[in-house]
Amino acid sequence: MTFNVAKLRVKELAEALGVDPPEIIATCTILQIPASSPLSSLTIEQSKEIIDYIQKTNPKQNIDEE
Repeated sequence: MTFNVAKLRVKELAEALGVDPPEIIATCTILQIPASSPLSSLTIEQSKEIIDYIQKTNPKQNIDEE
């Protein structure tokens, strides 16, 4: 039996955060998360890690969670 894990594309996360996909990919590289293109998939846990990192490094960035 396999379970579907919720996934989010790099470009979707970038759009939601109001940043460019290359910034998300660069953050993934820093955090050692495998993502090499805007179509790469991220788990919810990876997305949260990226959001936390961006919030810490860009305190002026207004990131609203909906």
